[in-house]
Amino acid sequence: MPFDIVLLVLLAALLHASWNALLRGGEDRLWSMTIMCVAVAVASAVAALFLPAPAKASWFCVVLSAVLHVGYNLFLVRTYRAGDLGQTYPVSRGSSPVLITLFASIFAGESVSSGALLGILLVSGGIVSLAFKGRKLATPSLPYALGTGCFIAAYSVTDGIGARLSGSAMAYTVWMCTLWGVLMPLVYIALRDARSLFTFRPGFMAAFIGGLVSLVAYGIIIYAMSGAPMGAVSALRETSVLFAALIGYFFLGESLTVRKILACVVIATGTIIIG
Repeated sequence: MPFDIVLLVLLAALLHASWNALLRGGEDRLWSMTIMCVAVAVASAVAALFLPAPAKASWFCVVLSAVLHVGYNLFLVRTYRAGDLGQTYPVSRGSSPVLITLFASIFAGESVSSGALLGILLVSGGIVSLAFKGRKLATPSLPYALGTGCFIAAYSVTDGIGARLSGSAMAYTVWMCTLWGVLMPLVYIALRDARSLFTFRPGFMAAFIGGLVSLVAYGIIIYAMSGAPMGAVSALRETSVLFAALIGYFFLGESLTVRKILACVVIATGTIIIG
């Protein structure tokens, strides 16, 4: 994988961990996530005015990915109700690279070298190990965390294929994100009401900025997947758990144990092999 792509994906990993920390630290996470999506929709719609529409062949992926992203949002919010960032985040993110590699092989005909596969397995294994306490996965939100990982794998492969069919990874990103950013508020209104969504409250600007950060982070990932193996890009992206562990320790009062440090070493080793 080109070194510039490696650096871009690692930057995206840092940005991704940052907005997840904002979401985990919020009091009303469904509201915060929806405000993030509003920010994504506004920024993407403005950008779409200056870009051509993606090729027709990619529109099925645009719609499918937007729907999958909404499912991901709902599962992620539910995951963070009962688990620390440093525990639930590794399960959801660590389970996705192997699934993405498998799905990309089935649906996109990708092949992965033995070295890259070893790196992916190390990254995923190291990430998931961060969620263990003793010999058990100590998270009441485990089913939702695993469900989140499945959604991540599904929309990642969908976007990797869509970006390649679109003719422009950037155009694909902004059109998909516009649709996603419109669907999520509609779901929120159906679950609650419009008044509570658009009432200004503390945390609005943090959530709005978090949405813009998430848009930049995922735009980088879609760009990388348009020309590099999806599984390898995903594994590099999931090194965001390293940043999440540090953010959880310094800003959210979560523990940083020897187990976590060793897992970080395994993840870093896998990252170096992939890169």
